Amino acid sequence: MVRSVNRPSTCTIALETPWYKLFSRGARDWLRHNQKVRETVKTSLPELLMGPDLLTHPRDRTVKVPIRMLEHARFRLRDADTKSGAGQGAGEDGQILRPADQAGGEPTKGGGGNEHGEFSFLLELKIDDILDWLWEELKLPDLKPKHGANVDEPDYVREGLDKRGPRSRLDRRRTVKEAVKRRSIQEGAVPFSNDDLRFRQLVRRTTPSLNAVVVFALDVSGSMQETQRKLAKMFFFFALHGIRRQYSKVEIVFVAHTDEAWEFSEEQFFQVTGGGGTHASSAFKLSGDIIRSRYDPARYNAFLFYASDGENAYDDHDSAAAALNELAPDLNYAGYVEVTPRGASMMQTEITALFSDLKRRGLPAAAMPVSSQEDVWRAIAKFFTEQAEA
Repeated sequence: MVRSVNRPSTCTIALETPWYKLFSRGARDWLRHNQKVRETVKTSLPELLMGPDLLTHPRDRTVKVPIRMLEHARFRLRDADTKSGAGQGAGEDGQILRPADQAGGEPTKGGGGNEHGEFSFLLELKIDDILDWLWEELKLPDLKPKHGANVDEPDYVREGLDKRGPRSRLDRRRTVKEAVKRRSIQEGAVPFSNDDLRFRQLVRRTTPSLNAVVVFALDVSGSMQETQRKLAKMFFFFALHGIRRQYSKVEIVFVAHTDEAWEFSEEQFFQVTGGGGTHASSAFKLSGDIIRSRYDPARYNAFLFYASDGENAYDDHDSAAAALNELAPDLNYAGYVEVTPRGASMMQTEITALFSDLKRRGLPAAAMPVSSQEDVWRAIAKFFTEQAEA
């Protein structure tokens, strides 16, 4: 007698098999669609980031992104009203299977067209979700906070029980327990009494919380063009989002300058324009005064991000260097982006030299050229990686 042995079936996967083929058709469709959505969102970022309240927008704000509809190739039955063509039967000598295109013909004017087109639909996405996608791709390390840089914030926590309190805080389980204990030692006891009621109490406690202040400084002199402003705004946006991912409370300060510096609201910050000379020292001095007067450097993680085209008045060199050197020790990091036209090489400008000198002396600072959206990612990656390793 031959006994048959049931062996488990095996599935052999060739090394050449693409990972994409390992999924079912539905999973492959979902992955492909998700990748297309991400690519479309990336290309649409400059338009999505033009809102006036970009940096101080409320949480869970959404944007609508047009996504091109994708269709899979499939067989389609021939329309019964069309004439028979090739492969539909015996043909005759000289029969034209398809009329040739009319060379040089004028396009038909008026009326609806019959050309094949494509359509798209609007996909509503949360801005925070979009930023999470991009941040996952950058794979950046966590920022390093200052030791002891936290603020005690008041908070209400549940602590203890009492026989009196609002109905919304009634602890039903504890109330039932009290009623059971009372009835176990009483004869003919009522099911519940007021003495059985137990209410959860709230107590105000202070809890430590990591806090940060971010100063965005922007050169708004006449040499800064609109394209350069948009690049600076995009960089500011992603720098702020990265900091918000790691600190529970973030304060934002907007400083714009020409030969003088002023503090603005966000809406005014990206609309203000100026003329005259350019004194970077005015922005560094005002930023330092704001941090020292309103945000104790010993309790706040402070960041400075400065954007300019690199130009500065010749007579402001010593003042700018002194103001930046005084401000740098109070900062977790100082990042400078030099926004330049696309294709232009970054020269060793005066502002670049100031930030490079800070880095040479071991302070957390760096300068990067930015002339495109890809340069924004590189600047963010460089700044956050260096700050985490400092």
